[in-house]
Amino acid sequence: MTSTTTPIHHADFSLDDDQQAVHDAFSSFFENECPPERVRTAEPDGFDADLWKHIGAMRIVAMGVDPDQGGDGAGLVELSFAAEQWGKHLAPVPLAECITAARLLAAAKVLGGTTGHLAAALDGEQLVTIALQPATEGRRQLVPAAAVADAVVALVDDRLVVTPVRGKLEIVANQGRTPLAWFDPSEGAVELARGPHAIAAFAEARRVWQLLMAAALTGMAEATLAIAVEHATERIAFGVPIGSFQAVAHPLVDVAMNTESARRLTRKAAWWADTDASAHRELVPMAYHFAEHTAVHATTVGVHTLGGVGFTVESDVQLYFRRAKGWSLVGGDPADALDEAADALFGSSNTPQETS
Repeated sequence: MTSTTTPIHHADFSLDDDQQAVHDAFSSFFENECPPERVRTAEPDGFDADLWKHIGAMRIVAMGVDPDQGGDGAGLVELSFAAEQWGKHLAPVPLAECITAARLLAAAKVLGGTTGHLAAALDGEQLVTIALQPATEGRRQLVPAAAVADAVVALVDDRLVVTPVRGKLEIVANQGRTPLAWFDPSEGAVELARGPHAIAAFAEARRVWQLLMAAALTGMAEATLAIAVEHATERIAFGVPIGSFQAVAHPLVDVAMNTESARRLTRKAAWWADTDASAHRELVPMAYHFAEHTAVHATTVGVHTLGGVGFTVESDVQLYFRRAKGWSLVGGDPADALDEAADALFGSSNTPQETS
């Protein structure tokens, strides 16, 4: 007899009691600790050291690593809750990069690599980030959070390495207001693993970053929608709220539908990644691309809804508008995710095709 459990789960996006408790805990934490004023105070560097200490105390970075390696054993579904609230409140900390780097260090340990950086990262003693692009010996790249990091995990040619950051790096000005910096991951690198397994571990880490960023971008869209709806309800024109006009209401409805769709797609991708990582590989890049599109569209609609106020630095909506693209661009062109989804569905274009 065919089981109906799996098909039902595909359409059921409700959270169980434990998941709801985790979600609510992250929601309360970021709402209390990261009001818009704190985001503004952290600009232009985009990093709040005190907030990062609180993140370490909550063990958010550690929760995604297996218990036998010092972590708490949470899955990507639970990690997506944290990332969504991180994006919703624009918390000035490199959460997605550090969670991804910790999981990659743990994967390298399984492959035989040894380093003290994993324990230090899980305990909050070090901030370890990841170079999201494959590196080449002797060539620098823009690395997210490198300006505030203690170490960088990277793939240099076919070697998975961890490289200490020596000295303070200069932040490269960027739209996302993040501590982005130029860094050469090969200089002073300590090898953790090499060969096909190292390459595969790095590719999987990039997928984790995409998934967490998809959740964060969904959170940005949700927060922007709330700001725009509040304004549309309170702003009066011709004796009625402007939200009663179709030209204002319909774009907001589109944002609401896309935001919920992005959330469901992201959670579905996370569930499959936790349950069967080899199945439905297209879902992560699909979720990432759709969430990025949703966030950019939502923040644009938000600015338009607020009118002239939306373009001012005093408006909170512009904080989201600048970060909607800036946060995702550190991983390269988000449109490349479409090629990744196509490769997962139909096979890579670089794979030789059989001929009859």
